[in-house]
Amino acid sequence: MGLQAGTPWLQRDLVLLPTVVAMLLLCASAGPAPTASSRSATGFPPDCSRLRKNSPSGVYVIQPARSPPRVVWCDMDTEGKGWTVVQRNSHDTELTWKQSWTTYKYGFGNVHSDYWLGTEYLHLLTQQGTYKVRFVVRDKTNVTHYAEYDIFRVESEASGYPLRLGRHSGDGDDYLTLYHPKKGGIHDNMKFSTVDRDQDQYSGNCAKSYGGWWYNRCQNVLLNAKNYIVWPGFCDNGDCASSLILVKPTDVC
Repeated sequence: MGLQAGTPWLQRDLVLLPTVVAMLLLCASAGPAPTASSRSATGFPPDCSRLRKNSPSGVYVIQPARSPPRVVWCDMDTEGKGWTVVQRNSHDTELTWKQSWTTYKYGFGNVHSDYWLGTEYLHLLTQQGTYKVRFVVRDKTNVTHYAEYDIFRVESEASGYPLRLGRHSGDGDDYLTLYHPKKGGIHDNMKFSTVDRDQDQYSGNCAKSYGGWWYNRCQNVLLNAKNYIVWPGFCDNGDCASSLILVKPTDVC
């Protein structure tokens, strides 16, 4: 008997095929992950995962490949430890997130409070190997939620710093890699936009209203804004109390 299009397992595999192909492409383009002994010529680790597991959370200096040393906050308390904090924001932040392309490129803020590592350094950090990401938001009732993607990469400035994400897990729905036409569309594979460099798919400039982000038309999720941190299902009205973006190497590939 030949295979029928209605065969349940065949339907399932056909649905999963685009995801599998995307995962293979992401894995193929990622280099080998830094080894446990990886250190720059100056002696700094390439990311926070290279710290000793009993190290406390706090400020450290890292140096991704082809990058100058960078001061970051290393989160050694979140599940798995060794997370490099690349973004932190609070609802009533003093930061102005409506910054220029160049400001976003090289980073701004204070690692002790709210900050953006720098889009260029996100690119260099995630080009070292295969990384995963955890997006964390705390709602107005002080409950913490997260969404994790088993692959995370930011491509080069020449290509517009587009976002690449793998498979989703977490305690809510996927609003970054799935298309939501009644909201802002999608974020995966979108280029980064700022007030002075509009790369979104909207007729206007989303970043002028909020801040730099991987916009489509404009957003489902937005963490880079003042007095407006939104994640559907957790803080639909933009009233999340805070956000974090954490990255670390993964062995998914």
